[in-house]
Amino acid sequence: MDDSVYVGNAGVDGATDAGWLLGHFKPPGDVRHSAEVEVKWGVHPAGEARSRWATGERRTALLVLISGRFRVELPDRTVVLGMPGDYVVWGRGVDHSWYAEQESVVLTVRWPSVPGYKVDPPVLH
Repeated sequence: MDDSVYVGNAGVDGATDAGWLLGHFKPPGDVRHSAEVEVKWGVHPAGEARSRWATGERRTALLVLISGRFRVELPDRTVVLGMPGDYVVWGRGVDHSWYAEQESVVLTVRWPSVPGYKVDPPVLH
């Protein structure tokens, strides 16, 4: 097998690493290891929320709704992703949080991939 090609399933692979498919946290030498970008296949049950606001963010983020209804809280507005394909992008320094209004699948892309950044696991409300 060519080590520069990886074939998988986002739902299966993501379940083993909190949804994260690509980023600095994958082993060096793995084609999914990257310091430039992180990709997550987030599966969120209805009522799940970020455990606390992310502050001092050093990355840019893109969230794309695959299914469900997902609310993103930003300092000056609330964005509801309600139709598949709805998305939101925010830049470095933008505090944020989120809440799954319905069971949701969200594709997240963040850049750069920042080592040592981790928050508490999400909570159900």
